[in-house]
Amino acid sequence: MGFFKKLFSPLVWGNLLAMVVVAFVLCLLALKAIGMYTHHGEAVEVPSIVGMQESDARYTIEKLGLVMVKAETSYDKSKPTGCILVQQPEAGTKVKVGRQIFLTINSANSPTRALPDIADNSSLREAQAKLTAMGFRLGPVEHISGDKDWVYAVKCNGHYVYAGEQVPTDVPLILQVGNTSSTEAEEELLDDLDDKTEEEETTLGLDEYFTE
Repeated sequence: MGFFKKLFSPLVWGNLLAMVVVAFVLCLLALKAIGMYTHHGEAVEVPSIVGMQESDARYTIEKLGLVMVKAETSYDKSKPTGCILVQQPEAGTKVKVGRQIFLTINSANSPTRALPDIADNSSLREAQAKLTAMGFRLGPVEHISGDKDWVYAVKCNGHYVYAGEQVPTDVPLILQVGNTSSTEAEEELLDDLDDKTEEEETTLGLDEYFTE
């Protein structure tokens, strides 16, 4: 009987109730802490920052609890240096606070690439395919005397450029290409030889005349 009296005494029930209340409060605090850590249920709308300067974009993003990440640079000569060209995620997307926003920022300089070895080493079709695949722009072909569709030189901004040289990708490259067929080239060579022979014969005749 004494055991049951102790078991059902107000003190025991009071202790049990206090333990339950403490456990309940601890669970609530734990759930709240997890919610604060993961921002559970909390979302913000990504603002439109394309066209903004980098400093303004950073302020706009960070005041919403988002994180700005400068992912890469690109070049658009029609846009101001340092402005945002691309953002990811796009404007209007719902994201959690703390989400990273990746940006592409306009560079001050035109991007360049090393020119491949195409001069006097490839046909027009091969050169065009290789250059466009590398991101170069191509201007109108410039024809010169030489084997038909054979690339003899490359020009950029009016100057000759060579393999390995850093060349801007937004400036059109001019390929100097031969426009003479093999048959025509042989005929021109034969004509040159005939002219040279005639000149030699004439010179020889004059020499004999003056000798006599």
